[in-house]
Amino acid sequence: QVQLVESGGGLVQPGGSLRLSCAASGIIFSSYGMRWYRQAPGKQREFLAAITSGSSTNYVDSVKGRFTISGDNAKSTVYLQMNSLKPEDTAVYYCNAVHIKTLNTYWGQGTQVTVSS
Repeated sequence: QVQLVESGGGLVQPGGSLRLSCAASGIIFSSYGMRWYRQAPGKQREFLAAITSGSSTNYVDSVKGRFTISGDNAKSTVYLQMNSLKPEDTAVYYCNAVHIKTLNTYWGQGTQVTVSS
C-alpha cells in the first residue's frame, strides 16, 4: 500500500523556521518525482517545490530563497526546510509523489503550518 506521511508542521513565529518531512512507503522512491504543495484557507492548492531522484529542484517564486526541498533516498523521505516564515505561509502543506513514467500520483494527508505571533 502506498503511503505518504507528512510531519513537522506546527505553530511558528514570523521569521522563524520549520522543517517538514514526508516519509514514503510502498513505492520505489527513486522512480518518483516528489513535490510539496500548500493550500491556504479559501485558496486553491499551490505548487511550492519539486525534486527529482537526481536532486534537481524547482521552486515557485514566492518561496524561492526561503524554502529548500531535499530528499534522502535511503530513508524514502523528502524534506521542506522553511526559513524566514511569514504569516502568509500559513496553510496545510501536502506531499505529492508522481511516478516518472506512468504519472501515477499519490498525496499525503497534509500537515498544518501556522505562522503567527
